[in-house]
Amino acid sequence: MTPPLSPTVRGMLWMVATGLLFIVLNTTMKRLAHDLDPWLVGFLRYLMGVLVILPPALRLGLRALWPRAPKLQFVRGLFHAGGMTLWFAALPMVSMAELTAIGFTGPLFICIGAVLFLKEHMTGARWAAVLVGFSGVLLVVSPWQSDGFGGVSAGVLLMLASAPVFAGSFLTAKALTRFERSDVVVLWQHLWVSLLLLPVAIAYWTMPSPAQWGLLVVCGVLGAAGHYCMTRAFRVADISAVQSVKFLELVWASIMGFIVFGTVPGFWTVIGGMVIFVSTLWLARRETRTVERNASAS
Repeated sequence: MTPPLSPTVRGMLWMVATGLLFIVLNTTMKRLAHDLDPWLVGFLRYLMGVLVILPPALRLGLRALWPRAPKLQFVRGLFHAGGMTLWFAALPMVSMAELTAIGFTGPLFICIGAVLFLKEHMTGARWAAVLVGFSGVLLVVSPWQSDGFGGVSAGVLLMLASAPVFAGSFLTAKALTRFERSDVVVLWQHLWVSLLLLPVAIAYWTMPSPAQWGLLVVCGVLGAAGHYCMTRAFRVADISAVQSVKFLELVWASIMGFIVFGTVPGFWTVIGGMVIFVSTLWLARRETRTVERNASAS
């Protein structure tokens, strides 16, 4: 008989699905941002997510959709909207190398926050998987082969500031999963982010074309599905245990870049991707063995 998957492995599989959905989402948003203001694209992506989530959610009844912790839902919305604001402000001022490297510091902040605020037990294996995964990201970025980061610019500081703010959003989501339904967490996140970004969207408003509206609906579906999968991952496993899977998004991005844009992954991209993939599989196997030992002991 095949042994049951450990909660950590199930959480990691949910995070794999999350990463795949978000990579397709980001590719679609990147295409939209060529013709529409990025701030507007960000707002409409969350607004479309609300319109996608709301009809099936309403079948549960309004009472089921009202959060048990409305203040914490608002805090999560503030964190996420704040992170997006910093991220979009930094975007024109940073290089792709800086964007990639700094963006992947998020799991490090999440792991630290999980220990400090959620009192999770961060094992040596989990730290090792996160740090090895981050080293794989550095191999892909290969800053030693470029002109470097060129000093600490305002864009770098803004991007660095966005990473712990986004981490705050995800840590709050983990706390919410202890007593909220996954669909309720995702719905209220989209509602609050849409409301908080509305003033910016009004300031940069441009009417999308019919084709762009269609892509925005696709973004709404992908974004809602991605956040749902991530919330399910946080529900079944420690948030610190699934962070190494985050680095796999760089592998999916390389594959998507080849399929959509014909960009052939370079040598260091392949090597870094292998390091990320192996570290993730190693942690999954180690967590499974821990569950098997505990089951045999009991």
